[in-house]
Amino acid sequence: MAKNTNLGAAKLGKNDEFYTQYADIEAEMNAYVEFNPDVFRGKTILCPCDDPEWSNFTRYFVANFTKFGLKKLISTSYARGAGNKTLTLFEMNSPHFDESKHEAKGRLYTLTSDQNGDDKVDSDDLVWDYLEGDGDFRSMEVTRLRDEADFVITNPPFSLFREFIDWIIDGKRGFSIIGNVNAITYKEVFRFLRDGLFWLGDSIHSGDRKFNVPDDYPLEAAGCGIDSNGKKYIQVKGVRWYTNIDFKERHTLLELDTMSNNLKFNKTLRKKLEKEYGCDSYPRYDNYDAIEVPFTECIPSDYDGVMGVPITFLDKYCPEQFNIIDITKTGAGDPTTKTKEYPRQTQVDKNGTHSSVTKLNDGANIKIESPPIGKTYYIVDDAIYIQVYPRILIRPKKGDRQ
Repeated sequence: MAKNTNLGAAKLGKNDEFYTQYADIEAEMNAYVEFNPDVFRGKTILCPCDDPEWSNFTRYFVANFTKFGLKKLISTSYARGAGNKTLTLFEMNSPHFDESKHEAKGRLYTLTSDQNGDDKVDSDDLVWDYLEGDGDFRSMEVTRLRDEADFVITNPPFSLFREFIDWIIDGKRGFSIIGNVNAITYKEVFRFLRDGLFWLGDSIHSGDRKFNVPDDYPLEAAGCGIDSNGKKYIQVKGVRWYTNIDFKERHTLLELDTMSNNLKFNKTLRKKLEKEYGCDSYPRYDNYDAIEVPFTECIPSDYDGVMGVPITFLDKYCPEQFNIIDITKTGAGDPTTKTKEYPRQTQVDKNGTHSSVTKLNDGANIKIESPPIGKTYYIVDDAIYIQVYPRILIRPKKGDRQ
C-alpha cells in the first residue's frame, strides 16, 4: 500500500495529476442516482480538470448522457497539465488543431446532442475548441463555465484542494469531488462540513484507491505499478468524496451499544484504554469538556454529552443523529471550545529526547498517571499528558440515540 509520503511528494512537486478509475466514479454516482433517479436530469455538468483523452469523468458522463437525461456536459483541460505533453486524438483528427495553441491554451469540450446523425449521443458528438486561456479553474473563463453548470464533478489537484473548495462554495453549485481524508482538518474545509454545506460521499466507495498517473510519473512507493493496459498507477491512502449531493446511506443511523457494554465486550476498546490511557473507562480531555471515544463503533448510545471521535466518523455521520460542534485542531476549530491553555511543556518523544514546546495547545489532551511506553508525552508541573489525533466533537440529538 502506498505511503502518505508518495502523496506528500506529489504535493511538493505539484505532480498530482491522478486519473480516477472509471469504476470508482460509477460507484459514487450510482449512490446519488439510486437515491434520486432524476438528480442529473435536465442539468449541466462541468468537469473542469478533465481532458476526455485522459479523464474517466468525461467518459463516464458521455456514456451516461442519455440515461441521466443531461442537458449539457462541459469539460475543460489545463494546457500545462501532464496530459498535454502529447497530442490527443481530438486534436490530431480535427480541423481546429493549431500547433501554436497546443502548449499554451486549455481546451473546451461540450456535449449537448447527437451531432453526426447516428441517432445516439456518444464521444463522437463531443465538440471542442481552444480556450482563450490555459484552462486554470481559477480563471474567469472557467469560472463562467462553473456559473453555467448545475454540478461540478471532478478530481482536482490535491495540492489545490483548499482553493478548489473555496471556488466551488463561492459558485453555490452542486458538486462531488475527490480529496484526501486529512482535508477534513483544514479550516477551509471543516467549517463547511460542520455547517452542513457539504459532507463526505458514500463510505463504501472511500478508502485506499488506485489512480492512473502520467507516463513520466516516478513509481517509488510500494503498491504502485503498471496495470494490464500498460498504464502506470499509484495507490493513495485515505481517499474521500466530498459532496453536497444527497444519498441514502447518509441518513442511516449508526447502530450503537451502551457505554457499559462497550467497556465490557469490546476487546479492542479495552486494550486501547488500558495500554495508552491507563484506565478502564472513557477518559475525559483535560482541555475540552468532552470524553474521548477512540473508535466510531464505540460511541456510547446512552451518553448525552460531548464526545471526541476520529475524523473518519464523518464516513458514518448521520445529520439526524448527531450535531457536529467543533474539531480539536488549532487553526481549524473554534478556540472558545477549549477550557484551558498550557504553559511551555517538556516534550519527551518515543526515543526519550526532551525538548521545550507548546504543542499541548494544538489539540485535545488526556492526563495520565505514568509515561506511556514508546509514545510521545508531555510534562507540565510534574503532570503527564498525551495528545490524541484531531478529534471531531459531537453531541447526540435528543430522541435519535440508537
